[in-house]
Amino acid sequence: MYPELKLFIAGGWRTTRRDMAVVNPATEQELGLLPCADISDLDDALKAAEEGFRIWSAASPRERGDTILRAAALMRERQEEIAQSITLEHGKPIAQARMEVIRGAEFFEWDAGEAMRTYGRVIPAAKGHKFSVHHQPIGVVAAFSPWNFPMSQPARKIAGALASGCSIILKAAEETPAGAIHIARAFEDAGLPAGVLNLVFGDPAEISSHLIKQDAVRLVAFTGSTPVGRHLTTLASENMTSVLMELGGHAPVIVCEDTDVQAAAVSGAIRKMRNAGQVCTSPTRFFVNEAIFEEFVEAFVARAKQTVVGNGMDAGVEMGPLANDRRVPALAALVEDARAKGATVATGGARHGDTGYFFEPTVLVNVPDDADIMQVEPFGPIAVINPVSSLDDAIARANSVPYGLAGYAFTNRADYIDRMIDEVEVGNFSVNTLEASMPETPFGGVKSSGYGREGGSEGLDNYMTIKNVWHSAKIV
Repeated sequence: MYPELKLFIAGGWRTTRRDMAVVNPATEQELGLLPCADISDLDDALKAAEEGFRIWSAASPRERGDTILRAAALMRERQEEIAQSITLEHGKPIAQARMEVIRGAEFFEWDAGEAMRTYGRVIPAAKGHKFSVHHQPIGVVAAFSPWNFPMSQPARKIAGALASGCSIILKAAEETPAGAIHIARAFEDAGLPAGVLNLVFGDPAEISSHLIKQDAVRLVAFTGSTPVGRHLTTLASENMTSVLMELGGHAPVIVCEDTDVQAAAVSGAIRKMRNAGQVCTSPTRFFVNEAIFEEFVEAFVARAKQTVVGNGMDAGVEMGPLANDRRVPALAALVEDARAKGATVATGGARHGDTGYFFEPTVLVNVPDDADIMQVEPFGPIAVINPVSSLDDAIARANSVPYGLAGYAFTNRADYIDRMIDEVEVGNFSVNTLEASMPETPFGGVKSSGYGREGGSEGLDNYMTIKNVWHSAKIV
């Protein structure tokens, strides 16, 4: 079920002289060779995107929306094929991969509808004058998507660009290219004009440094780590190019004394291990009221130990491998640092098995503030559980990192909820659920977690410019 790996430029598929291996992280076996773009490929993509923008920006919102909906319908029809490709290259359980395909289709469906709602407005003016505000597509978009969600992360970028009337050059992740390739195939089959969507792979530094400096590129859209996001923002600033940055997180979970302790602990343990913890909104730093701390830890650890780890293609598996081999020693180092500084490893903490990039579901308890993991997002199946004495203490601890993407709370007290909504420094805050966003809600961070929003009625804002028009009936 794994697709042939190619670049998609100017409406055609191509190979290159350079390639790299794509590996199944559960078996460490090669899935295929991925062509890597050189400068001439990138220049071809730029030329195609400029022509694609000329055509696509002139299309009506309904025409754009209809094309996007046709492509989304094809993705739904091809759900199983796409899901199997994702599990092979990423490792996540097949059930989660199937859900990701539908979530990706939903992003397209929502933004297709938003294409019809990019309203301007008329501002009252003196007689003989008219002020109006127009929203217009910003231009060619250079987008960069990560490896943790091979389908839905590219979908966010492509959906926003195409619904707004922009063309896009997407550099998707080399570790997990199949999701983006399936999206490009769906749009090709849906009749998207050549050059509107271009897909490249290759050396990230080479591609970003070449594309971002081009005058034709008017928006850089990136999802990934904060250090890389800062670097790309610096490159974009040299050309006064707009940016949309969805960067790293280190999500706090505040567990208040009035909650259902068992239900909160089980929910936390299940969600922490989803996608092997490789989620920018993954609940990681649990701050639990000391009155219920021991009970919460016991229930959380018990459920974490029950997590079924294995090949994502096998029935009943809840957690697959990490997506690449470099994450295994990185997580082990975080655990060892915490242990050396006084933390208790309640379960896990090491590589799982001898084949594949598996890591044990891990729970660290009573982790000191100077441990690396209290400041560094683990991006893996590691949960930190610490006691707090009060809501004041919990909020202060939650806000003690430079990140602010997502935050969560378990409580039934209205006064607690009101305080946390106002005071927890995140772009997405959820109460009694560990779901951070839906296609119809805006998603993005504050502080070092980036700026701009994807999804919701705000999701197309970054892909459009605002033009003010002053029309006078007479020459004045």
